[in-house]
Amino acid sequence: MLTMNKKRTGLLFEDIADYAKDGRLTEPSDGKRYEWRKLIDAVKALGRPLTEEEAEQYRIK
Repeated sequence: MLTMNKKRTGLLFEDIADYAKDGRLTEPSDGKRYEWRKLIDAVKALGRPLTEEEAEQYRIK
């Protein structure tokens, strides 16, 4: 039997529907722009996410 044929409870969509205020799944943009390719390369080189201060170096002003 395919998994799609089974009725599952507790689906992600039901959970989101309970808590979502509107149709968006992400927060609105804060207007900051970054040099994404350089930022991603820095994350790969460090092997961890950047701090806010480190990410600020790649911000386009």
